[in-house]
Amino acid sequence: MDKELLHKKILAELSTLHQHAIEAAMQAYKTATHEENIADNKYDTLGLEASYLAQGQAKRVAECEANLTAFSELKVSHFTRQSPISLGALIFLMDDTGSQQILFLAPVSGGLKINFCDMKITIITLSAPLGKKLTGCYVDDEIEIELAGKINHYEITAIY
Repeated sequence: MDKELLHKKILAELSTLHQHAIEAAMQAYKTATHEENIADNKYDTLGLEASYLAQGQAKRVAECEANLTAFSELKVSHFTRQSPISLGALIFLMDDTGSQQILFLAPVSGGLKINFCDMKITIITLSAPLGKKLTGCYVDDEIEIELAGKINHYEITAIY
């Protein structure tokens, strides 16, 4: 498993998200400051609503920048069967039905899904319930976790 390449792929995805956030923020700013959106009366709130949107988009840009910084500072770690799961681990899980799930334990961007080498990888964080449950576990450990009101059983089949 080429974790350096995976790390670069995740950084590229985060960079793309950041660029999209910048474009959305610029568009929201243009809308908020456009002369046609100046209020004619107290009931004309289009300009005000657009300014709230611009503010939200600016916060999103800042969050994307923070995510990029945090992830770029994450050192590529290599794990063995004897390694406990920690930040930077690529984790392969098998559920009761035999379905495989591949997770990457990252400092930020939980929920991001990427395709890498014909694998669908989901980013999870240490603060996520599954991230908390997996931290410190080893290959062949079994975990049980309640997600969305349902109890799920997983076996850790590999760590990279």
